[in-house]
This record gives sequence, structure tokens and C-alpha cells, in this order.
Amino acid sequence: MGSQLNSSASVVRESDTVVPFASAAKSAVPKDTDQLDTAGRTILSLLHKAAGVAEANSQHALEMAQKLSHQLRASEDRIAELEAEVRIYQDRTERAEQWLHKIYTDVEERFIRRPEEKRRSVVGAFGGKATHTR
Repeated sequence: MGSQLNSSASVVRESDTVVPFASAAKSAVPKDTDQLDTAGRTILSLLHKAAGVAEANSQHALEMAQKLSHQLRASEDRIAELEAEVRIYQDRTERAEQWLHKIYTDVEERFIRRPEEKRRSVVGAFGGKATHTR
């Protein structure tokens, strides 16, 4: 019977050693669960963070699009103003050219053609010779 006690004692020892192993296995499940929970929370946190960054990027893009749209509109308005000024200056240029042509023809008529006609008539009246009288 003594051997049985030794056997029993060793069984008890084995049981003692097995029990902690079994309870370690049972505690491993919650540990794995904790790791899964942690991983799940981390993934959700990263997803929320990525969604926030995407939302911020989207908002920034929208603001930039609005800003650029306003700048484009202002540029188009300025172009329209400049085109109107160009038309005004083109009209003024045409009027100035018309005035220059009128002035040129008037000067040509008064100072070039008429004096030449007067000389001819004077030369014709004196028989082909021009005389100077003072």
C-alpha cells in the first residue's frame, strides 16, 4: 500500500501540475479574447481616424474648389472689364484715325492743291511767266 500512496501522491502531484495547466488554458481563452478585442478596437480606431482624415481632405478639397471657383469668377469678370476697355480704345483709335485722315485731307487741300492751282492760274494769267510783286 505504500506504493499506492506514492502513486497516489504522484497522481496528486500530477493533478496539481495538470490543474494549473488547465486553468492556464482556461485563462488563455480570455487572453485571446482580450487580444481580439484589442485588435478589433484598434482596427475600429484606425478606421475612425482614416474616416476623419478622409472627411478633412474632402472638406479641404471642397473649400479649395470654392476658393478657385471664386477666383475664376473674379478673373472672368476682370477679363470682361478688360475686353470692354479694349473695345473703347479700339473705337477711340478708329475715331482718331478718322480725324487724322480728315486733317490730312484738309491740309493737303488747303496748303498743297490750292496754292498749286493759284500758281497755275497766276502763271496762266501772265502768259506763262510768274512775276513777283511786292
